[in-house]
Amino acid sequence: MGQTLSEPITEKHSTVGKDHRVMYAASGMQGWRITMEDAHTTIPEYKDTKTSFFAVFDGHGGSEVAKYSGEHLHHRVMDGDAFRENKVREALKQGYLGIDEDLRADPLQEHVPSGCTAVSALITKDNVLFVANAGDSRAVLCVSGRAIALSEDHKPTNDKETQRIKNAGGHVEFGRVNGNLALSRALGDFEFKQRGDLSPEEQAVTAEPDVTEHRITEKDDFIIVACDGIWDCMTNQEAVNFVRAGLGDKKDLKEICETMMDHCLASETDVGGYGCDNMTVIIVALLNGKSPEEWYDQMASSFVKTSEVVAFDDNKQSKANTEGKNTNIHIF
Repeated sequence: MGQTLSEPITEKHSTVGKDHRVMYAASGMQGWRITMEDAHTTIPEYKDTKTSFFAVFDGHGGSEVAKYSGEHLHHRVMDGDAFRENKVREALKQGYLGIDEDLRADPLQEHVPSGCTAVSALITKDNVLFVANAGDSRAVLCVSGRAIALSEDHKPTNDKETQRIKNAGGHVEFGRVNGNLALSRALGDFEFKQRGDLSPEEQAVTAEPDVTEHRITEKDDFIIVACDGIWDCMTNQEAVNFVRAGLGDKKDLKEICETMMDHCLASETDVGGYGCDNMTVIIVALLNGKSPEEWYDQMASSFVKTSEVVAFDDNKQSKANTEGKNTNIHIF
């Protein structure tokens, strides 16, 4: 579970922003952990590309790689030839793998032992949503109240991941790579990327992301991008329900982000680790031609309280159920 404080740090660091297509709020909280190792990126429009980019990086073993990735991944993705040629999937893959290249080439970073997950949501000028993921942070889309997963958690026990780990000379023990790392894909973590005879994609732990693609329609309400500090405590549908309940109660996105983290925070540290991690969550409203006020009104009017909806101020926690979370996605 990692070391914890005697009392959680519940101060929130939140930002909000918008352009004509999206409106967002993002918030992070250290919680029970002795340091804050998460980072995130929120860009409603990158330069003059009419492209939006949102990402969460969940660090482990230190904050260095997460912070570096948060500052540089979007440049790596959108300043390259692949993106300019409208090869977005390739640009995302090159960007993720390129962060590892840059870290190795940086004298200040090459010996840093830390790593991080990365999940990013990129919305093109043509209103196509691309989600890239390496690790177990997650992106979820709300479609008319239904949660649709846009990423798949990369765990060492997944058959595909286990096979790559073994092919690289590693093993899975206690659900961890070589009995150590609980993720099978991550940026950094060069301890697990030492095979000089293998490509970056073939290493025991790789930064290569899976990429999903979805054309945004009028039925798409919002995206949740968050680290496992949230997803260990809420299922995809519970998170969507929580946001919708907040919107139904006329809460703004910033308040919903902050209250979601309080909802997930453990009351004590002897609950098996759930609710004791750093937490970061981004909610991106898909305006679909509406003003922010019109979007809020539509979300409030479309929300119908049912017995399945998580009450906005309910502190009940549940371990995330990952069954069936990859409906209607395409992994390339």
